[in-house]
Amino acid sequence: MNQQRQGAHATARSGSAPGGVALPGAWTALAITTAVQSMASMALLTVPVMAPALAPALGLSTAWVGGFIALGYLAAMTASLVSGAVVPRYGAIRVSQVALLLCAVGLLLAAVPAWPATALGGFLIGCGYGPITPASSHLLALTTPAHRMSLVFSVKQTGVPLGGMLAGAVVPGALLLLGWQATLVLVALACIACIALAQPLRRALDADRQRSQRLQLAGLLTPLKLVLASRPLAVLAAVSFLFSAVQVSVTTYLVTYLNETLALSLVAAGAALSVSQLAGVVGRIGWGALADRGPGARGTLMLLAALMILGSGLTAVLQGGWSTAVIWLVVAVLGGSAIGWNGVYLAAVARQAPPGQAGVATGGTLLFTFMGVVFGSPAFGALAGASGSYRLAFAALALPAALALALLVWRARQAAREGQAERLATGDGVPPSAADGS
Repeated sequence: MNQQRQGAHATARSGSAPGGVALPGAWTALAITTAVQSMASMALLTVPVMAPALAPALGLSTAWVGGFIALGYLAAMTASLVSGAVVPRYGAIRVSQVALLLCAVGLLLAAVPAWPATALGGFLIGCGYGPITPASSHLLALTTPAHRMSLVFSVKQTGVPLGGMLAGAVVPGALLLLGWQATLVLVALACIACIALAQPLRRALDADRQRSQRLQLAGLLTPLKLVLASRPLAVLAAVSFLFSAVQVSVTTYLVTYLNETLALSLVAAGAALSVSQLAGVVGRIGWGALADRGPGARGTLMLLAALMILGSGLTAVLQGGWSTAVIWLVVAVLGGSAIGWNGVYLAAVARQAPPGQAGVATGGTLLFTFMGVVFGSPAFGALAGASGSYRLAFAALALPAALALALLVWRARQAAREGQAERLATGDGVPPSAADGS
């Protein structure tokens, strides 16, 4: 694994791919992977954003959108595991293009005014969404110099909230001008345009594909076994499960909550969603910088959990008569934490992984991340539907955030005890009573 990574870095520095094909610059690869990620994210969030208008056409309540997201992420969970074998054989660009095509077909199916077609569309969008991160990581490892790796990967991670921003900014306006079916077609065409945009880069960036590699299902459980065998990784996986449940609930239901409960227009609610996503974009880079320079990954994740608790409580008490600035400030607090944690979490996983197995560990923990989405969104929708209150459901988001905070505090205390015991065993430490001055 280390030899492969060193080879990839050497390739990036030399500017050529296997076979002597000239590689585009690292920033070109970053631009296309971020664009692909943004379009896939926008495709996944388009239906939730238009839920208040789409639900009547399907004869359903807006709470059904949680099932749509859950179905999409269930498909993404499986597709992300399979992509580990597909990307090396067919190439990251080709896999990304097929993924976007699946998203486009899913959007077109969702334009059929029947809930079975919408459900199938959500499944196909999820199948397209799942391989995007493994494919982009493969490309960036190939094209990015070692000294820029952290920055480039952090910037690429902003593609998810950028897609949410696009959905919040574009979809409500298009909905009013074109109607819900034409809006779905428009987003599908945007995905197809991104496929065409990536095509000129395909020959160079897919030059390392291994056409002779066989597609095998064996080894799919290896990442899961690695995570469950490591207590630090298992805790991070559990935290990602809880955080992703909060994240998907915010991105899926914020527009519906602001529109139905606070009586904001769809355009105003979409703008608020864009603000929360923008806070997530800034957060994904800013929290990473803070973790590197200040409290570390675990301490930063604790801070983010506390901000999620605060943000969910404030969101639950929002009033329609409050000023736009106050509403935007509240959703920025919630979005900056609930949407901005992923980069810090991925860095923590990489640090805790055994040498040379950061990718395997990331794949294993992402399984739990997707599971949080699969269970979190329907649970939020069920609570909102049963109680008849989106306010209660948003307030309840403080519970998974609080549980994640408790897990992180527990792990921090364990790590401190383990570190002290190790120092004592090697003669480099002092008893805890002397260390704390007692």
